[in-house]
Amino acid sequence: MKNEQTIFGVVGLGYVGLPLSVIIAEAGFQVIGFDISEKTCRNINLGESHIKDISSSRIRNLVNKNKLIATTDFELLKKCKSISICVPTPLNKQKDPDLSFVVNVAEILKDKIQLNQSIILESTTYPGTTRDILVPILEKSGLKAGHDFFICFSPERVDPGNLKWTTKNTPKILGGYTKSCAKEGYSLYSKIFDSVILVENSDAAELVKVYENTFRLINIALANELSMICDRLNLNVWEIIDAAATKPFGFMKFTPGPGLGGHCIPLDPHYLAWKMKTLSFKTRMIEVASEINSEMPNYVVEKIGNKLNEQKLSFNGAVIFILGIAYKKDIDDIRESPALDIIENLQKKGCLVKYHDPYCPTIENDGHTKIANLPLKSVELNFKQINDADIVVIVTDHSGIDYKMVKDNSKLLIDTRGVICF
Repeated sequence: MKNEQTIFGVVGLGYVGLPLSVIIAEAGFQVIGFDISEKTCRNINLGESHIKDISSSRIRNLVNKNKLIATTDFELLKKCKSISICVPTPLNKQKDPDLSFVVNVAEILKDKIQLNQSIILESTTYPGTTRDILVPILEKSGLKAGHDFFICFSPERVDPGNLKWTTKNTPKILGGYTKSCAKEGYSLYSKIFDSVILVENSDAAELVKVYENTFRLINIALANELSMICDRLNLNVWEIIDAAATKPFGFMKFTPGPGLGGHCIPLDPHYLAWKMKTLSFKTRMIEVASEINSEMPNYVVEKIGNKLNEQKLSFNGAVIFILGIAYKKDIDDIRESPALDIIENLQKKGCLVKYHDPYCPTIENDGHTKIANLPLKSVELNFKQINDADIVVIVTDHSGIDYKMVKDNSKLLIDTRGVICF
């Protein structure tokens, strides 16, 4: 079947779904993107992107060629040969998996699923979700998975801001519910991605994703603990790590920071931990690593207090300048950012907190953060702002910042990212 004769559906047009929609359409397929947000769909149909890594010109080009449309009309799912599900899988307050978005999509799909249709779940989840959650709901349609329709799991591997590894050229993991499902999923995705890696089944593919981010969680925790060790030994953690990284084998460089942020590392390992609890298995390394990383914002605040005390200053009334609030460099995403916890804790101690971030001009009241006096706006980075602050704290190491000016004009300085050579 020619690409242009195949219609793909992508459910969820966020940081995973929109880039996926674009590369499928650029491969020659017609794509219908589905989202519950009328604003998101309207903007996409006007050729406007809300995802930094996807330019509006790419969207506009595909819309003008009738290769991409966005809609809130889920009846159009019936027209799609393949449907990729890219909806959020957050944690609830108890840090247990919240699969409500996946379940809601499955309930919609069960009444619209067609013979020989392929369903590919991309949302991060625990091993067994495709088999135990998705398949039973879809089979309420009367159709049988692996025979009447095909279902796979293929985890997203989006790294916002990464210009080298994109959705298209990052190797794509795929596991089928059955071997026939894997064969069909591979046939479709191999036309879109540069490389598709088949694993044994959907459970294996689900575990690959949570293991990848658990690996990062644990190694970042080790780097964070090393930074605390170095503080007590009066050693430069960045020098230690750089020296260790000269070893050409058996070492992979991870760096410390003010804490974890974003949509993956702080959340995904808890999916695996939750699953294993149901099997009476305690994931001790995940628990310890999560504890270390979650304490880093408090540790940064403690370091600020120690620096102030050295100058006979107190938290109350101190002017603190935070440089960078995005959860990682050169992006505009503040989800789960440690900067938010740092600001909140400093405000509770009576500090006047200002921040500068060229990618995040405003911190809005989203109903989750407890930062006071929202919206809080980014201030200009200049000599006066730096010099007026009692202490400057580099939280996010954005490119293009004049760090020499920051260093030369700060009364006190804490660098949580190692961008300044002391």
